[in-house]
Amino acid sequence: MSKLRASLLVVFIFLFIATPSFAQERIHDVIYGRKFGMALTMDILKPAKPNGIGVVVMLSGGFSSDIKFIDGFGLDNFKAFTNRGDTVFFVCHGSQPKFIVAEIVPDIHRAIRFIRTNAKDYNVDPNRLGIMGASSGGYLSVMIGASGKTGDPSAKDPIDRASSQVQAVACFFPPTDLVDYGQPGRLFNQFEPVKFVWHTIPVADKPREEQIKILRELSPITHISKDTAPTFIITGDNDALVPHEQSVRFIQKLEELKIPAKIDIRSGAGHGWANMGKDYELLADWFDKYCTPAR
Repeated sequence: MSKLRASLLVVFIFLFIATPSFAQERIHDVIYGRKFGMALTMDILKPAKPNGIGVVVMLSGGFSSDIKFIDGFGLDNFKAFTNRGDTVFFVCHGSQPKFIVAEIVPDIHRAIRFIRTNAKDYNVDPNRLGIMGASSGGYLSVMIGASGKTGDPSAKDPIDRASSQVQAVACFFPPTDLVDYGQPGRLFNQFEPVKFVWHTIPVADKPREEQIKILRELSPITHISKDTAPTFIITGDNDALVPHEQSVRFIQKLEELKIPAKIDIRSGAGHGWANMGKDYELLADWFDKYCTPAR
């Protein structure tokens, strides 16, 4: 495990101090897809009185993923959603270093399609889906918000016929531009974290132009269009792992296209802060407002 990925993972686990679990109906190990013989799974937290909103949670830190990350988030924190009637889907994806970022993103498209296809089974409106996460989970959230795709009506698998688009995004400190990762003008090869994109494959040996092309395709900011989901980002201005201007420039581009967007910059905060679970109420407010059938 690289030093960077290990530090991201440690930070992710540290961010959310676990709190005691609460009585709630939880469905374990729902298989939403398979890759190379490996099952891709999610856990589902069902509220007592569903309101139709589905909140898709990226269990992701340093592009590693494990169902145990729920304990890191703090299960009690998700009362911010279930008390309102939101159904919560905890999604695991293929992890680095086995899978690189380009192989992880399709897992999330698959998860959204699975949830939409089976929405009625969980008392969820297929057109009221929001997505959230932090750090690499934030990246996956804004990536889906910007690059969600319509389904393929001719696909043999009925899940692939469903859309992977979401109605809203709310997340913490996501990488959004892998070509210009730091201060304006600072290029990707001058800032170490962007190496998380390819890890063990020899892309770094390829010509600079080809590297930039790959990074641009994997940058959420590149995929912004008028169809991008309303997006809310919370970030700190003292984050040494994901510079806050990543979020600033992403939100600015959404605003240019008149897409509903909001950024909350925490003065002095780094890659996480104490009591982040309290911010889930802010995310839930965003989903209440924008996870509507009209979107």
